[in-house]
Amino acid sequence: MTRALLITNPAAARTDARAVTAIRETLRGGGWDVEVLATLGPHDAFRFAAEARDQKFDVLVCYGGDGTAMQIAAAIVGTGIPLGLVPGGTGNLLAGNLRLPRNAAKAARALLTARPHPIDLGVSERADGAHYFAVASGTGFDAELMAETSAAAKRRWKFGAYVGHAVAKLSGVRSARHRITVDGKVHEVAAAMLLVLNCGELIPPFVRLRKDIAPDDGWLDVVALRADGIAQSVAAAWDLFRGTANGAGRVWWGRGRTIRVEVVGAPPRPVQLDGELVGDTPFETRILAGALTVLVDPAGGWKGSRHG
Repeated sequence: MTRALLITNPAAARTDARAVTAIRETLRGGGWDVEVLATLGPHDAFRFAAEARDQKFDVLVCYGGDGTAMQIAAAIVGTGIPLGLVPGGTGNLLAGNLRLPRNAAKAARALLTARPHPIDLGVSERADGAHYFAVASGTGFDAELMAETSAAAKRRWKFGAYVGHAVAKLSGVRSARHRITVDGKVHEVAAAMLLVLNCGELIPPFVRLRKDIAPDDGWLDVVALRADGIAQSVAAAWDLFRGTANGAGRVWWGRGRTIRVEVVGAPPRPVQLDGELVGDTPFETRILAGALTVLVDPAGGWKGSRHG
């Protein structure tokens, strides 16, 4: 019998008490032995996952957002213990990139027939320890947006809270000079927003940046957008979404396994990892290939780029 711990985050944008019951009963109906723990503080998910790791649980299931998932992941990196994802947060970008069902009950049913698949993680060493991301880290406009969007707004408007705030902030967008070091090679790039990507989709499945970015390809991709004001921001976003290469001047791409980002000649900017603020620039990330095992729905359409 599969022994599973379901970790829920009641503060997440889409979690619901009735859904927790449905998830638990669906998994039990499939023959799993399920325990449930709900987070009350910012580090509870990590603590619950670490205890479950030591107690030899077979599977950990996250019902929350990307931030909760990464807390759990931090406790099981490199162990091979599978993580099952039931979307319950604001963006749920990792679940979307893996083509997992958005509905909680359907996601739970999919876990019963899911297969384990290793994906990469990015890791950034900060003053308080290691922080992980599965989708993207970044600095500039996106991190500022996340810092200024309240938890209440996210619970009420979900992903729309970010969209509305982004539109309101466009007129104040300004670029700063960044020093980006990719596997030891230094680049000087002006950017209003910079992202280090492990996944290729920012709004799955509608906004895909590049077809060759996958969460199990062993690489980190970095993209920087140069823009000042509304018109340039719209033009840069257009270039980004249609795949314009570095030569256009508004979008710069790089690829590597270790990426360091510094802001030059301007105040430090906030840094986010999968939507969680972790301080200010500078920051450095490196790839941990195959560090996290996730449960993938065979019927969901995501096959991964690594097989075997």
